[in-house]
Amino acid sequence: MTNTSIRILRGPGGEVEVEGPYDAFAASVLARAGFETYPTLRGQWVRLPFDLGRAWENDRATWAADMLTAARYNVDLDPDLRSSPPGTSAPPSAPHRTKAAMTAQPTRRGSR
Repeated sequence: MTNTSIRILRGPGGEVEVEGPYDAFAASVLARAGFETYPTLRGQWVRLPFDLGRAWENDRATWAADMLTAARYNVDLDPDLRSSPPGTSAPPSAPHRTKAAMTAQPTRRGSR
């Protein structure tokens, strides 16, 4: 890893793209987040697919930045791409099961 940051930003054409040095692991995290890699004459162009909506792009960019940061990469995320303020977590997507719901239930006798 280098001290140079991986930058996730909205490019001049409106696409969300990645700039800066990244290795194979960072590329796999970006791919998992939905980024696509295209070969160019100067190397690789890494970006999110077009026309999936700004909310989706912001969620994917934020997720990628959070995962890369957790893996100890230096990441600069364009503030316009952050889906929620830093330090806040999204509400849970589903209610959690209580401990009572996970306990074994007694078997019934006499019913077949």
